[in-house]
Amino acid sequence: MLSDLLRRNRDWSRERTTREPGYFSRLAGQQAPEFFWIGCSDSRVPANVVAGLDPGEVFVHRNVANVVHSSDMNLLSALEFAVDALDVREIIVCGHYGCGGVKAATEDMPHGLADHWLEPIRRLARQYAIDLAAAQDSEARRDRLAELNVIEGVMRVSETPILQRAWARGESIAVHGLIYGLKDGRLRDLDCTICHGRGEAAK
Repeated sequence: MLSDLLRRNRDWSRERTTREPGYFSRLAGQQAPEFFWIGCSDSRVPANVVAGLDPGEVFVHRNVANVVHSSDMNLLSALEFAVDALDVREIIVCGHYGCGGVKAATEDMPHGLADHWLEPIRRLARQYAIDLAAAQDSEARRDRLAELNVIEGVMRVSETPILQRAWARGESIAVHGLIYGLKDGRLRDLDCTICHGRGEAAK
């Protein structure tokens, strides 16, 4: 219920102020996040919580299945603000195992507006059909597809005019790919980092 949510907010605010007087005054003055996080909308993968970061330490964009569309003005606007206004130098594309969006992309049934949104994942499934067929079961195939979606996202972010301009200016920005395990709460590096326009984003 909304009343419960508001009560929990009051409790959190009071506890934080007691533990760290002046915290909110300092936070209100300026945000200076170190990371820009592109993640999934799944309620079980909140960026601040899984990364152990406080408010103000990570700038966040989330969508279903953490898909990076080159025409997504919402994502591109957030990316541009992160790079050009906030001077963020670490960009993270983070997916997760057990992703409902990835599962929907592999199902032969309609999902409304999500069908268009998830089409890049379907293309990846076709492109890597042989790789995915080697997985031991359907869950493992979907989890591997979730990894491939992150790797694809890293490449797509690095190819945006926003990143290309920043690298041309000599700015040191890295784009990383991580995957989160719902079953153990751990973030794993997919070793597909691209820095200064160079890197390896395929495994």
